[in-house]
Amino acid sequence: MTHNVYLYLLVMVIVTYAIRVLPLTLIRKPIRSRFIQSFLYYVPYVTLAVMTFPAITEATQSPVAGFAALIVGIVLSWFGGSLFQVAASCCGVVFLLELILV
Repeated sequence: MTHNVYLYLLVMVIVTYAIRVLPLTLIRKPIRSRFIQSFLYYVPYVTLAVMTFPAITEATQSPVAGFAALIVGIVLSWFGGSLFQVAASCCGVVFLLELILV
């Protein structure tokens, strides 16, 4: 069993290292394609969204509370709310809805 753990760790190290080193060694010239540049520009945002949005509804006891907090957060941030205001409002929405729904 412990040999499998070391094998898993070795594979993880190799894959992580390859992901970081291969672009530096294979791509030496500036990327001129506007499509690839825009694709690479949005990758961090899409990755963050894909990891965050499912957790918003699954972190609460009721998915309705998580979805309502998401909507409140989007609206507040759209109208220029600070990070603290948005986070506090979302927490308040979840707290109130969890009291009501559960």
